[in-house]
Formats: sequence, structure tokens, C-alpha cells
Amino acid sequence: MSQKCKMSDASIAASFNTRSVKLAGVASALLIFAASAFADVQTTIGYHADNEETPAFSFSKVPPPSRNDAGTTAKFTIVSGEAAGDADSLGKLHDGKLPLQADEPMQNFFFASGTAGGRIQVDLGSAKQIKQVNTYSWHPTSRGPQVYQLYASTGSENGFVASPGKGVTPEQCGWKRIAHVDTRPSRPDGSAQCGVSIADTAGVIGSYRYLLFDISPTETDDDFGNTFFSEIDVVELNAPVQPALTGGVPPLVIHSADGYCVITIDTSKEPELADWAGQKLAPTLAEWYPKIVDMLSSDGYSAPKKFSVVLRPGDGVAYTSGTRIVGNSVWLGGELKGEALGALIHEVVHVVQQYGGGQHHAPGWLVEGIPDYIRFFKYEPQSHGADLVWLQSRRKVALNYDGMYRISANFLDYVATHYDSDQNLIQKVNAACRQGNYTDALWQGLTGKSLVDLNAEWKAAVQKQLASKTEKPGENPKS
Repeated sequence: MSQKCKMSDASIAASFNTRSVKLAGVASALLIFAASAFADVQTTIGYHADNEETPAFSFSKVPPPSRNDAGTTAKFTIVSGEAAGDADSLGKLHDGKLPLQADEPMQNFFFASGTAGGRIQVDLGSAKQIKQVNTYSWHPTSRGPQVYQLYASTGSENGFVASPGKGVTPEQCGWKRIAHVDTRPSRPDGSAQCGVSIADTAGVIGSYRYLLFDISPTETDDDFGNTFFSEIDVVELNAPVQPALTGGVPPLVIHSADGYCVITIDTSKEPELADWAGQKLAPTLAEWYPKIVDMLSSDGYSAPKKFSVVLRPGDGVAYTSGTRIVGNSVWLGGELKGEALGALIHEVVHVVQQYGGGQHHAPGWLVEGIPDYIRFFKYEPQSHGADLVWLQSRRKVALNYDGMYRISANFLDYVATHYDSDQNLIQKVNAACRQGNYTDALWQGLTGKSLVDLNAEWKAAVQKQLASKTEKPGENPKS
């Protein structure tokens, strides 16, 4: 390390102030023009409002991403920080390919969860007249905004250090600070897609070989503050550029039957399921999302106004993260006339549940039992997937309320059948889980019996019916 490199002071970032901010509104995006304090460099920020994002990243004042800019052939290196995902994830920043929707980890670069961002060096191979530096991100929560400082160097400055690590002040190692970007203050509620364009009013930022992005997390309240960067472009003066490519077949976008929710279905990784998704899955989700929202409503809660379903090869059956459902297309493809739709209805219930932390975390048997209850006793009771018919088909069944999935669903159905005259018991249990105040004592207040007593009663009723095997298919257990 050069003797001229000194440890950075926390006040450096804090002392930066933009010179002016101008706001301009358009129907699909909020644009912010910030003239930086560095020479005549201007930073233009484009945000797409809720439900108006496009895979093409089309903004009014921010150029769309390109696939043949100077950054395409540049060498990108992590100087400090830890990348999430595999070793090739850094290539997502300059491959000229874009995600199809928000929250696609495999199509974006981001630093590992729980880390404080990091630094990325871009080596253009030789000094180039840089017209613009453009960055793009897409995520519906705190990983959507961008916070970074941009530095540049020719590489020939006195005491130049090509890879200034964490804690080293780049300006004392041959780097020039070009811009400070923080899109958080200007972010409209519900926006997910962001584009930033850094340029100079003179037409050229300067002649540089190296760029350094010093990237910070957008928040530190949890482990998920590192931005999902979709592309970084370095546009050379007078060089033609071509638009970047989207990741594949455009997703199917529909609305729930009540018009409340936007549902995106992505089959780009498994196009053979596109017809099934359009003809079977889409109308099922459109019809049942409002029904599930109604079943699981609670005071002060608004269900997500959009969610996505991605069908691609993977492991298991399906999983849900926030408002994103990922289904294993290999398994689903073999169950198109069987359990495919029901399995995804289970995941949609997770989208609506949205259980937070609170003083008491929701127990796993309710997290999974409620979705299976809605699936097998409301959506597809004719499948007999968790009732007495199903229990009779199992050789050995350990009956206990916390048996998870279908077993817990059967327990919930028994209690709802016998102790829910107002037809809101499941709704109240779900509300307690969502609000973080669920305890087993809740059952005493709802039914007049403890969870232990309800469990014993249910087990006795089911065991009696299993022993007699005289009940008609689909009949609920009776005490």
C-alpha cells in the first residue's frame, strides 16, 4: 500500500452535499436531477412507480441499459466485500442481459446478506473518453435503491493503488471522486426499479481507465440492505450502443379477479409450461387470491398488491420468499393433472400470511398447517388430500396437532368444524400469528378448551373413525 493511502474518516461520506435537486414527475416514473458538487457532473435518477416497471428499464430521462458499451468487455473485480451467489455473479453487471421482474437473485449482483456492501473496480483496459456511467437496479423492498460513491483514475497518478480496500481513502491513492449517489430520499412508495445516469454537462466526464464503485447498503435494520444491481454501463464518447436483452420470454401479467393484485407468472426457464400457466394457473390464481385474502384478513393489514410466480427447474416442490413464489417445474410438470395447482395455492397462502417477528414467532405447524387447511378443505376438498380418506390411506400416522402440513390441516378443520360458529376462528389464529402475539393460550379463549384438550379430543375422534372405517368419503370427523 502506498504511503499516501490513509484510513478513511467516517465524516467524508457524511460531509458530502448535493448542490441542487430538481423534481420532475411523469405518469410512470419519478425523475430526480441532482447536480453534484463535483465540477459539472450531473446525476439523473429514474424510478418506476408501483406496477409500472418494465424488463427494458425504460425511463424518460435515464438511458436504457446497453449490451455493447465499454463496460461490456471491461474487467470487473471485487476489491472489498463478499458477493452473494456463485463466483460468476459479478458478470451479471455487464453481460447485457436484464432480469424479467423484480427480486430475481440469479439475474442480479448483490453483496452477501448481513455485510456492509463493498467495492468494485472496473478496468476498461485503456483510458477512454467516458460520456456516461449508468447503473440499474430492481427489487421491491430495501434492495431496490442505490447508494454508492463513484471514483475514477487513469492509473498513472502519483501513488496510484488500483485496489484500495475497505477503510482506505481512494482520493489519497490516485483516485478522483466523480459522484455520490443516494436514491433513497427520492424513492416513491412502492417503487422497485431504479436507473441512475451520471454525466457531465460538457459532454464527457473525463478520460479514465479505472472506475471504482464504493457501494453501501441501503439500510442496516436487518440483513437485507444490499442492492440488487442488474447492470452497470460505461458509455464511451461517440460510441454507438445497443439496448440490452431481457432474460427470455416476457412474463405473463394478470390481475386478480377483484382487480386488487397484479400477478406475474414467469415461465422463461420452462417454456413448455407456458400454455398450462396461461390456461390453468393464471385463472386459478386470479380467482383464489381474493378469496384467500378474505379468509386471512386482519385489522390494519393490507395484503400484497402484487406477487410473482417463477417456474423453473429446481429442488423440492415450491417455496415462497416474501411475495415471490418459485415452483420446481420438473415436479410440477409431472403433476399438471394432479397436485400442481394445489401446491401453488399453498404457496399463495404464504404470500398472504406475511408473518413477521413480534414477541412470539408463529409456530411452524401453523405456518404450514393453515396453507394446507385452505388448500385441502377450501380449494380442493374433492381431492381428499388431508381428510379421513387420506388418513385411511396412510399405514401409520402420528396424530398430533403439530404434525405439520396435512396433519395440522386436519386438526384445524376439526376445530373449525366444531368450535367456529362465527366462521372466523382460522382468521383470528392467523391474525395472532401475523401480529406476533400468538401463544397456545389463544385456543382457550377461542374455543373454551386448551390446545392440549382439543388435541386429545381430535385424536380420539379420528382414531375412532379410522377404526370403524364406516364414514363416507370426505366426511369430517365427528365427536
